[in-house]
Amino acid sequence: MTDENTVENPTSPRGGPPAGAPDKAGTSATASWLAPAALIMLSAVPVIAGAARLTQLGGGAAITPENARFFAVPLPVVLHIIGASLYSVLGAFQFARGLRRRHPRLHRAAGRLLVPCGIAAGLTGLWMTLFYPRPEGDGDLLAGFRLLFGTAMVVFIGLGLAAIRRRDVARHRAWMTRGYAIGVGAGTQALIHLPWVLIFGMPSGTSRALLVAAGWLINLAVAEWVVRSRPASF
Repeated sequence: MTDENTVENPTSPRGGPPAGAPDKAGTSATASWLAPAALIMLSAVPVIAGAARLTQLGGGAAITPENARFFAVPLPVVLHIIGASLYSVLGAFQFARGLRRRHPRLHRAAGRLLVPCGIAAGLTGLWMTLFYPRPEGDGDLLAGFRLLFGTAMVVFIGLGLAAIRRRDVARHRAWMTRGYAIGVGAGTQALIHLPWVLIFGMPSGTSRALLVAAGWLINLAVAEWVVRSRPASF
């Protein structure tokens, strides 16, 4: 039994937050999905472009100087598109803190798929850089950047896998975040290219190489900021 002095007041500390106050749990849950949503949006352009490329290869599109290399040896580009698309979209959900905490088995299962997808995307990217004929406007500098960042992506994923096998969760998340940052670089590169194309026209040579590298560097800078500023919660 309670009397009027012990009934919980909705505005008192014992009765919880006042009516109309924001629900901190709900706000936190919503915030935890902002990063995955933003990453999926960032990945949208390269995923759509990759799907269009697969449609061309599967639908018998006309062979042009720009796509002849893909028709000549289609397997690397097919594996690259599938691996990179899964890595980008499914990988975005790994950054939802609430999902990781409530469903750790799902997080681990997704990781077992993402590791081979990411490595496949990185290795096929390296293969295409080394063995596909270069399209017009792609020079040695761009090829060097692709080899550098493609190798770094594969190494980062490998370091993340080695860390989790040692039960070092912090280093696992840090290396996987860096590897993912490189993996979704195509989305940032598309955003950087758009204003350049509108103002100066299509880039080529050194300008194109620097724009592509800038996309990867921006992503890595953001990833490093996340790793260093929120090491225990990201």
